[in-house]
Amino acid sequence: MTVTALPLPHTPAAPTAAPVAAPIYQPAPVALAEGTPNVFGAIAAVMRDVMPVAKDKENTQQRYKFRGIDDVMSAMAGPLRAHGVFILPTIAEHRAERRGEKMTHVTITMRYHVYGPAGDCLTAEVPGEASDFADKATNKAQSAALKYLLFTLFMIPVDGRSVDDSDNDTLIEPTPEHRAERQQRQQQRGQRQQRGQQQPRRNNRAEPGPWEQPQQPQRTDYLAHAERANSPEQFDKIRAAAVQAGAPADYLAKLDAVAARKRGNTQNQQQGQQQAPPQAPPQGEQARQVPSAPKTPEAAAAEAENALRLAASRANLPTLDADFERAYGLPIAQAPAAQLDAFRAMIQNGGTK
Repeated sequence: MTVTALPLPHTPAAPTAAPVAAPIYQPAPVALAEGTPNVFGAIAAVMRDVMPVAKDKENTQQRYKFRGIDDVMSAMAGPLRAHGVFILPTIAEHRAERRGEKMTHVTITMRYHVYGPAGDCLTAEVPGEASDFADKATNKAQSAALKYLLFTLFMIPVDGRSVDDSDNDTLIEPTPEHRAERQQRQQQRGQRQQRGQQQPRRNNRAEPGPWEQPQQPQRTDYLAHAERANSPEQFDKIRAAAVQAGAPADYLAKLDAVAARKRGNTQNQQQGQQQAPPQAPPQGEQARQVPSAPKTPEAAAAEAENALRLAASRANLPTLDADFERAYGLPIAQAPAAQLDAFRAMIQNGGTK
């Protein structure tokens, strides 16, 4: 009889243990010489000699004081050399990520090997975190990790003025210049937010939409207001407003021409009202056309003044009133039609008085 052995089911191998992490303390590779302290005794000696570190550095942008890594390293350099202690740093873990378009945020875990004069070693891991707009995020994270390793391992004393203070950033009172700068940044930020709420353009090459058109100040039509003026007082106010708004001389001449024309029309209406009403034509006879009454001196003067001011406007003569009064010794409003026509003819012919 032949016996065939059946294959046994495959038994998975036992999982291998993960690599053991380096021990926190590594003894000296050789026997200690008599009187040579180990790393623990050297650390205690460094702690006795280290000097306090104060918050002498100032962040001018965010307005707070802090203890810089340079001050901490300067305080530790002498005691470390005196007691034969040195630190070997390595990066155990490093992670970088982009935040926004330009900022880089780095998170690291630093592993520090602290060696004593006998060659034994104490290992410690410290996290670090920093952000930067250029390529200095890792450098900043390493500096932060080293600073807090030295503070926590060697218990560096702080300055007496802040002995009861925590290691948080200490805010200081901002100067008036910094208050003004901060207020300006807040206003700019608010303006950017308001612009962000507006409807965007279709693209950069498209014409601006109606919401992007600059608001033009509404101009006042003083000629239309002068046409609607019911009295000389109203016209005087309208002309004064035009002068205050910076109206040119030819525009003011047009306003004066409107006033002269309205004044002549008013005088004609008043004279027509004073005349007796015409008699009705006899029964059975066609009414004969009554010839128009001759112009009064006042009406003729008003028409002449209107023509004079139009001629002065076309000739760009802003000093019409002063020139006329200097020539005839009386203002335009009191001059007869003959003098007004004569001065108008002189202006049209390019002559001077």
